[in-house]
Amino acid sequence: MSSLSRLTALSASLVTLGLAASLTSPASAQNSFSDVPPNYWAKPFIQRLAAKNIIAGYPDGTFRPEQAVQRDEFAAMIRQAFDQEPVREIQNGSAFADVPEGYWASVAIESAYQQGLMSGDSGGLFRPNQPVSRVDALVTLTRGLNLVPQTQRVVRRPVYLPLAMTSLMQPLVAAAAPQPSTPVAAVKDYYSDAEQIPQYAINDVGIATQKNLVVNHPNPRLLEPNEPLRRATAAAFIHQTLVAQNRMEPLPSNVEAFNYIVRPQVTQVGKVGSRE
Repeated sequence: MSSLSRLTALSASLVTLGLAASLTSPASAQNSFSDVPPNYWAKPFIQRLAAKNIIAGYPDGTFRPEQAVQRDEFAAMIRQAFDQEPVREIQNGSAFADVPEGYWASVAIESAYQQGLMSGDSGGLFRPNQPVSRVDALVTLTRGLNLVPQTQRVVRRPVYLPLAMTSLMQPLVAAAAPQPSTPVAAVKDYYSDAEQIPQYAINDVGIATQKNLVVNHPNPRLLEPNEPLRRATAAAFIHQTLVAQNRMEPLPSNVEAFNYIVRPQVTQVGKVGSRE
């Protein structure tokens, strides 16, 4: 297929699913979708991405926020949001046996593959119509964008002791020294359903948690890792990833959606000091 034909096929198909860049102005792109009411929890995430033409609604004016996201649709979403340099090439034909040339998302899938954002299974299949789980969306974002864990040190609360006792407490002072918080610890210490996270994904979920990529509604501590990814949550995850990359301003703390962004509290440990 020629480059022009491939581009035409991609543009037409993405418009059909409301994922391509809108031809309207940014101002009109901010208009509310008919099925996203003003008090809908994810409205700020959806509005912000729509304003930047990263996502859009369907031709009937809906966004369908609770609709499950399939792999082909997710490939189109993240390709629109994260334009990276290719890290691998497709030699001849289609990259995947189940994504023929001319398939509505074939160019988006191949681009996501070439940029290292998504891959197929060991049998060479992409499985475009398979629903994306919440945990696999986080794995895709952390690995595809090469996000690395950050070192978080424990905040210590001062505890003052008489000077005469300080020398006796030196071994305890050393023991109380702050230790880095690992991604795995961030997961196990925060989520009430951490045991449901697949083993292969724990570190990636931890990195996503450290970087505030995770958005859980209505309970921030409930990840529901194996539940299908909804379009509203996909918008929230992508928004927070752009924030982590300093490509988008964080949500202000006075909007309701801010409360669902996972921000694990740092445990406080007593700091042994001295007071004369």
